[in-house]
Amino acid sequence: MAKTRPGIPTKTKTGKRDLESYTIRGTNKIVRVGDCVLMRPSDTGKPPYVARIEKIESDARNNVKVRVRWYYRPEESLGGRRQFHGAKELFLSDHYDVQSAHTIEGKCIVHSFKNYTKLENVGAEDYYCRFEYKAASGGFTPDRVAVYCKCEMPYNPDDLMVQCEGCKDW
Repeated sequence: MAKTRPGIPTKTKTGKRDLESYTIRGTNKIVRVGDCVLMRPSDTGKPPYVARIEKIESDARNNVKVRVRWYYRPEESLGGRRQFHGAKELFLSDHYDVQSAHTIEGKCIVHSFKNYTKLENVGAEDYYCRFEYKAASGGFTPDRVAVYCKCEMPYNPDDLMVQCEGCKDW
């Protein structure tokens, strides 16, 4: 078994090398496996796609590719956007893909729902995820979340909620 040194890319049998990081073209921002990124859509009228980097590799000609796991926006899912979906809500899908690293526009952060609701200032690069999404079937995990209030809808962090002083429900 070959030993690897920190910082030295690992060669694979196909002539591809695994990379530890990639510097986003035209910036000094570095992305690594596990980071979430904004990726340029083919249709310039659409917002950037959001993905989590699973692997970074370079071929013999130094073309850098990233294996990503896509996040879906509610309007991209089978059920579509619903009233309780927040503007910055994403679903982590089971859809994996390989893309050119040159399509990465920037980094972003996909928070857990709980951590997102605790943010004092939500930046342009802040998103949250409370569901995993099965792209082929349109199924969600978990398949339900806590509901609040007389409307019995899940909490949307973009909407103001007020607690009832009598029953303490929201």
